[in-house]
Parts: sequence; structure tokens; C-alpha cells
Amino acid sequence: MTTPNSQSAPAGATAKATNQQVLTFSLGTETYGVEILRVQEIRGFSSVTRIPQSPAHVLGVLNLRGTVVPIVDLRLRFSLAEVAYTALTVIIVLSVEGGSGRRNFGLVVDGVSDVMDLTPEAIRPTPEFGSHVNTDFIRGLATLGDSMVMLLDIDRLIGDDLREVSAAA
Repeated sequence: MTTPNSQSAPAGATAKATNQQVLTFSLGTETYGVEILRVQEIRGFSSVTRIPQSPAHVLGVLNLRGTVVPIVDLRLRFSLAEVAYTALTVIIVLSVEGGSGRRNFGLVVDGVSDVMDLTPEAIRPTPEFGSHVNTDFIRGLATLGDSMVMLLDIDRLIGDDLREVSAAA
């Protein structure tokens, strides 16, 4: 999200806010989005090598062209109902920033929807739900017509998993 500039623009000048491109994907009936610049690859679901004592939502790891990539089932991460993987189920490989630098991480999602170009005006702040609902991993909500897209802060969402998997590997 952008923040207003503390300096005023010269008379007659207009501040130009930059649009943001996000890859949208679905989990059930909800739509989520991640920054397109973080997306490394989109691939069909394939089986993974399980890592002992990892959290239930960390399915394991894949070998992608010589790089070991941890895989997280986002449905399980969000405590949603488990569903069978289908031909539409995909793994989105993302570049995630963790305590030890950048690393690729895969998210299992129900399906990829579209790449959207969002204006700053289309992005709303995450509402406050109190201390019982953790929304730290949501950067904002984008409104598109009558629907909403939850924009994920992938570093906050996956950062803890990255530390846990790195410690286990």
C-alpha cells in the first residue's frame, strides 16, 4: 500500500501513484492475491517429500531444477476444509523474504485466477477484528466490482514456516 507523501506537490503538479500487479488465486469461494513480482513459477500439483515433525500445513519439499522448495498447503494454513487435489490444483512458487534472506516457497492453492492491475484507490486497509483474529498477513483488501480480493503479505504469512523448515532441514 502507498502512503501519502508528506511533502506537498508544486502547484499544477499531480502525484502519480503506481499501480500494482497481483496474481489472484482461489481457495474455495474466496479470492486471494500476491504481488506478481514475487511469483517465480506456477506448476501443476505433484507429490512432495514429507519432512518429519513439520507442521501439518507444510506438506514437504520438492526438487525444482536442483533447488529444494518447501511446499505449504494454504487451505491447511488457513484452517479451511481439506479437499482432494484435482487437475486444477496448482503450486505457486514464490520468492519469500525470511530471517536468512530470500528463498523460494510453494503454495498449494485450488486454482489460479488472473493477473490484475490494481490502482492504489482500489486497495483498502484490513479491518480491525480485535485480538481474536490475526490479520497481520493481510496487506489489504482490493475491491473489484462486487467482489473482494485479500492481498497477502507473503513474508509475514510464510516467514515462520520458512524458519521452521530451515531448522528441520
